[in-house]
Amino acid sequence: MSALTPLLLRGLTGSARRLLVPRAQVHSKPPREQLGVLDITIGLTSCFICCLLPAGWVLSHLESYKKRE
Repeated sequence: MSALTPLLLRGLTGSARRLLVPRAQVHSKPPREQLGVLDITIGLTSCFICCLLPAGWVLSHLESYKKRE
């Protein structure tokens, strides 16, 4: 590395140090009402059906997709 490299790098990063980035004002509160067992079961079941079932279908029928007919 040349002797000018640190000076060039300092010149590039010097302007970035002066930029102010706004911080997000995130505040959380406790839930208004607790979720019941039925709510959690319905949510997890819908996630399973929407995400894992199509992937399982494709993986189980992979051999038939490979065949060219």
